[in-house]
Amino acid sequence: APSDAYTAKGLLSAAIWDDNPVVVFDHKRLLARRCVVPEDDYQWPIGKARILREGSDVSLIGISYMTVVCQKAADLLAKDGISAEVVDVLSLSPLDEDTLLSSVRKTHRAVIVDEDNPRCGMAVDIAALIADQAFDYLDAPVKSVTAPHTPVPASRVLEQEYIPNDEKVASTARLLFG
Repeated sequence: APSDAYTAKGLLSAAIWDDNPVVVFDHKRLLARRCVVPEDDYQWPIGKARILREGSDVSLIGISYMTVVCQKAADLLAKDGISAEVVDVLSLSPLDEDTLLSSVRKTHRAVIVDEDNPRCGMAVDIAALIADQAFDYLDAPVKSVTAPHTPVPASRVLEQEYIPNDEKVASTARLLFG
């Protein structure tokens, strides 16, 4: 689940050379976004997340376009003096548990941002992982920001309300600080 053109090229190249079946999901909101992409061949390792922004107070964990939302939310939180670490998941299976858990053990708080519904999605899986393997490090409950438990609306205006945004993520993160 790439979050920009750089990781899309790297993950697609890795998928082509992988001997196993691989599915790459591109988010439609990422198609018009630009970033530097080397012309040389390179691969982003399947199963490896990345830290896009170092932080010390809360881990914002994003999937695909939701990583962009997490970066914007981190900017909003910085204005409040909250240092947010942004974790870009990039690979859903295998999942980079080490990077996720390291981040949460460092910040002691986690907000998982996933555009999927709140049931049976990656946010639930990641929250369960954190609760199981980093519970003793948490200073607050693990929170998630997802789409509501409803079908995707057909209206563009309603879709904007449906999809998690930076303000919803920042508001959720602020709740973790009392």
